[in-house]
Amino acid sequence: MVSNESFKELPLLYPETTEAPHRNMLCYKIKGKIFVTHNQKENRCCVKLSLEEQPLFCMIDASIIYAVPNRAGKYGWTLVNLKLIEKDLLMEVLTAAYCNVAPFKLAQPFLTQIDSF
Repeated sequence: MVSNESFKELPLLYPETTEAPHRNMLCYKIKGKIFVTHNQKENRCCVKLSLEEQPLFCMIDASIIYAVPNRAGKYGWTLVNLKLIEKDLLMEVLTAAYCNVAPFKLAQPFLTQIDSF
């Protein structure tokens, strides 16, 4: 389990990430593009995965990681239940989301981490 308080620190570990309000939630951006939103009320986050990554992460456990059940899910937006996920897996998901949105120069150091998952 990852608490709301501990979650708020994790996206900020990635270079040049900023936090901002977004539709009654918090969002984390890189160069103005959102890679994760945080719904504190429901203790979950929503990450931007690629269409190739999304089904792979969802296969791990569909009660923890699952596509947004609307049109946004078809574009890679994926929900993560913070009450059930282990921190190591969450960091893999956040790293993938960051790399999908960040410029290559910022994402490059993390790409080798993704390849090893």
